[in-house]
Amino acid sequence: MNVTAETGTGAFGHPALFYRGAAEYLAGTVPFVWGGLAAGEPVAVAVPGDNLELLRRELGADAARVELLDMTEAGRNPGRIIPGVLRAFADSHPGRPVRIIGEPIWAARSAVEYPACAQHEALINLAFAGRDGTILCPYDADALAPVVLADAEVTHPVLIDGAGRRPSSAYDPLALVARYNEPLPVPAGAFELADTTDLAAARALAHVRAAACGLSDDQVADVEVVVTELLSNSVEHGGGSGTVRFWGGDGEFACEVHDRGRLTDPLAGRRPAGPYQPRGRGLLLVNLLADLVRLHAGDDGTTFRAYFRA
Repeated sequence: MNVTAETGTGAFGHPALFYRGAAEYLAGTVPFVWGGLAAGEPVAVAVPGDNLELLRRELGADAARVELLDMTEAGRNPGRIIPGVLRAFADSHPGRPVRIIGEPIWAARSAVEYPACAQHEALINLAFAGRDGTILCPYDADALAPVVLADAEVTHPVLIDGAGRRPSSAYDPLALVARYNEPLPVPAGAFELADTTDLAAARALAHVRAAACGLSDDQVADVEVVVTELLSNSVEHGGGSGTVRFWGGDGEFACEVHDRGRLTDPLAGRRPAGPYQPRGRGLLLVNLLADLVRLHAGDDGTTFRAYFRA
């Protein structure tokens, strides 16, 4: 198996690598890394811990020349991967083609997380359009469900497996974003602060209820910030008010804000904020603080839901 990078052409490459077992994983990823190093290109690897160690051992001394990240930590929330991992690395090397291996989907991802993961993979194509570089995304063809592999063909223009390299006939990333724009049912027993503009009340309630779910002091503070940012966004952009909901237990906590606004920017909250950018940081901050963020934009408005795990 040979991965030929698409860097140095002024075009962005986003191939999916379907692998079976460690040998195919290394055959598809190590030449990609070494090719980048040989070309003098910055290289980053953000994959789950077991695969990270596999690559670290295989790369040997060359591992020191690569930025290595455990995706289960850096990309715990799929919504933070573009701004906090991919763009953070690419933007730190302005004017240069970069090579990144990003593996945001693994078998332990939950059914609640997966739609956000699939949308993330689709939105990479929009976030990096016109940039010079390649993001190679491995998929464990033995461990992942068939629907995940089928979705990868929709979100990646090029597919690589044991048979070689081919263009994807199913490539249609924005259609996948729309397909996973799913309604988010509210569980019974959720506490609701309806149609409010009261940031102080929402923040105080978030503090009490997050603490009662067993979150740490730092996490409770993060919940307060997230609720404040989401409700502030609703007040300013979502019709003047928002409905805030909280629920959770056993070390898990969820909060959401629903408003009457219509979100039209699919990359909202996924663009890094420049150092002199005074506004537009709220949704980005929500993605960076929460363990998972889900979004539903419908005819009746927009819902942002943030999850936290103790």
